[in-house]
Amino acid sequence: MNTSIRDRAMILAVAMVIIPAASTQLIADTGTCGGASITLPFTDVSSSNIFFCSIAEAFFSGLTNGTTPTTYNPADPVPREQMAAFVTRTMDQSMKRASRRAALDQFWTTQGADSLGLTDIGGNTGLVKSDGADLWLLNTFEVIRVRASDGRVLERWTGANNAIGVLVAMGKVFVTGHSSVTTGNLYEIDPTQAAGAVTTVTTNLGASPAGIAYDGQRIWTANFGGGSVSIVTLNPVTVTTVPGFTVPFGVVYDGANIWLTDVGDHTLKKLDSIGNILLSVPTGQGPKYPAFDGTNIWVPNSISNSVSVVRAIGGLAGTVLATLTDKGLNAPVQAAFDGERILVTNQLGDSVSLWRASDLTPIGTFSTGTGTRPYGVCSDGLNFWISLSFTEKLARF
Repeated sequence: MNTSIRDRAMILAVAMVIIPAASTQLIADTGTCGGASITLPFTDVSSSNIFFCSIAEAFFSGLTNGTTPTTYNPADPVPREQMAAFVTRTMDQSMKRASRRAALDQFWTTQGADSLGLTDIGGNTGLVKSDGADLWLLNTFEVIRVRASDGRVLERWTGANNAIGVLVAMGKVFVTGHSSVTTGNLYEIDPTQAAGAVTTVTTNLGASPAGIAYDGQRIWTANFGGGSVSIVTLNPVTVTTVPGFTVPFGVVYDGANIWLTDVGDHTLKKLDSIGNILLSVPTGQGPKYPAFDGTNIWVPNSISNSVSVVRAIGGLAGTVLATLTDKGLNAPVQAAFDGERILVTNQLGDSVSLWRASDLTPIGTFSTGTGTRPYGVCSDGLNFWISLSFTEKLARF
């Protein structure tokens, strides 16, 4: 029988015909899912199968590719290694498709210094935090508000002496700083008010507060100069400072507990609600500003040029899952999570390192330019924002 080229193409594309050795013709079936006509390439999944539409969704979303291009083997048991692949693909697809980057068609990874969007700030730049619309960047005596959509400097707030850490919470911006060798300060900014001087919340934090986090009720600061943690409640303001640490530095909240890095004994410590140490997890040397990805804590180790990935929740809490090395890590300072990827700044490497959070796969190391010394980093859910401490610029990555 002669068929036209068009007919043969339709047979291949729509019917997905295969002819096994027994000469019995098996043809992929077409069914209706959600009112739409769906054709699967699998000859062993009929449209009468109760799971036809579920299999179609798994196939078209990339969760499964079948056992061969034309078979699915629906009745076969699923080995553990295949189940692991299904779970991993599900996680990857959900993170990629649910992100702001995907919604705005930004699937690229910035490839180097020439592709960075730069904002001139003035003064050595430090840590940076996003409120979802704007960025709050620190230099020595100012807090600078930058519009995330285009990188434009909007406002400058003064009076945050020796500003170190920055937190966005309760619709406000909180900043740690210090003006003496024995105590530290907590400042507050109300973004709804005109720019001017920051408000001083308290001058009674422990010495040299750096990391700052919020647990839904209280503000926590890691005070590296005093070997302590300060717990601050607002309305009215009370400060409880808990000693017993060596050189606490960075701090994050995982939804249940506060975790802080201690540079003095090279550990990540899990705390209870009043600052007692529940776990002390050895990391690399010089742990700095960590990030929590919803399951694990990523700890940049500035001296050992590594990143420790530590399980934060569940029965494996406190387990070091991996110690990441190489990939351009050179005095890593801060980690940030954008919902899909983890980025770490390399202060002495003039670069940033990037991983996929779901399976720790390295994406690459990317230059920020010679002499830029990247320090702080945050994500607004769309871009990473990196403070280039030696060039007085904020970079969009």
